[in-house]
Amino acid sequence: MKIKFLLGISLLTFSVLLSGCAAKDKDAAGSKQLSEVKVASWSQPITEQTNLLVGEEKSFYKENGIKITFIPGAGGGDAIKNILTGAADIAFTDPGSLYFALDKGEKLRVIYNIYPQNVFNVVSLTEKNITKPEDLKGKKIGVYSLSSGTRQNLLLLLHQAGLSEKDVTIVETGLLNFAPLMQGQVDATAATDTGLETGKQKGLSDVNVIEVKDYLNIPSDAFVVTEKTYQEKKDLLISFLKGYQQSAQWMIDKPQEAASLAVKLAIDGKDVNSNLKIIDLRNSSSLSSDPKDKALGALDPEVLQKGADIYQGLGLIENKLDMSQVVIQDLVPKK
Repeated sequence: MKIKFLLGISLLTFSVLLSGCAAKDKDAAGSKQLSEVKVASWSQPITEQTNLLVGEEKSFYKENGIKITFIPGAGGGDAIKNILTGAADIAFTDPGSLYFALDKGEKLRVIYNIYPQNVFNVVSLTEKNITKPEDLKGKKIGVYSLSSGTRQNLLLLLHQAGLSEKDVTIVETGLLNFAPLMQGQVDATAATDTGLETGKQKGLSDVNVIEVKDYLNIPSDAFVVTEKTYQEKKDLLISFLKGYQQSAQWMIDKPQEAASLAVKLAIDGKDVNSNLKIIDLRNSSSLSSDPKDKALGALDPEVLQKGADIYQGLGLIENKLDMSQVVIQDLVPKK
């Protein structure tokens, strides 16, 4: 009887161990089912991109079978280079960098409108008396990098004033491009609304701001893929966009939670209150000003076409681009 009892315990213990191993294997198998999506950004992981960085903390991407690998860059041109070389699946990039790549004959597709509002600007100290694009002539101007949207949008403003890159001195200043402005190393700096907010938090005051959207309000950033990726990974792209759209809506609905998570996830996210201001700005730019575009990420080929035409008219690109052949609207999740 005692032997049977001990045998029963042994069998029960063995059964429990097997169950535990099976559960562990199931968990491991479950994690293996997540498909990796490599997203090449124009920047380092920063506060305004918190919703893209929460793959481990939130379930938006996991629920859609996605695991994100974030690939940093130094400008939209870098992001596009990464998808062209196969280092990434998706580029988080600006229209200017997109136009330049298309002008060179690259086969690309736009699959999601990240920020419908143009958030770029040129900032200067009031003492410099730079209030319009014409005032930039002969000035030293900082940009994030030569392959960034800050440079592309600066060129746009210059052309609006009949000026070119030869009429100014462009200086690469890096992401924290307001320090050179405050230290007098440049006369003005090309930036974004969130960049300006960060500058103000670091003591920047009494500035003039030229808003690029007053001259051309095209989207600030979009998700772009190669034609090959679009043709071969449609299901993966759809799953990613579902997760991203959900994460963007979460950041709009719960900015305070996003601001708190940014402390851990973003290189510039040290202060929750500062994070919240940046997130509020980026949430606003995520919403289209067109009431017809109700879904986050909705694409308007006509707006991007207008931008391409203006870039060509200003001599920034050589060839006529047909954005109707580039913009893909069937992957954006519909609400």
